[in-house]
Amino acid sequence: MIKKALEEIEAKQTVGFIKVSEKPVLALSDEQKVMLNRRGNVLFNEGSVEDARRIFLTTGYSDGLTRVGDAYLAKKQELDALKLYLLAHNQRKAGPLIEKLAQVISNIIKN
Repeated sequence: MIKKALEEIEAKQTVGFIKVSEKPVLALSDEQKVMLNRRGNVLFNEGSVEDARRIFLTTGYSDGLTRVGDAYLAKKQELDALKLYLLAHNQRKAGPLIEKLAQVISNIIKN
């Protein structure tokens, strides 16, 4: 069941601004979420950021999503980081990126 849930989430993911599904899988029990989050933490610490991201999206684990967002930000993938911060409901980290994006758009409009 967990493998199927991960495959469904991955199949729904898109690239760019289009988001299809970011809601955690509701069919997972608390125990399954804990198990998956632990696995995601191990994968993240081993450097498998994308695998960890898939798990954290599946479970809706906000701390994990924030850490993956931090990893994206460190690689200058600001829009990907922003998406994960918003999914994690982390306004403190999303705010500066939103301001930066607003400034870029403002500069484009002025020119």
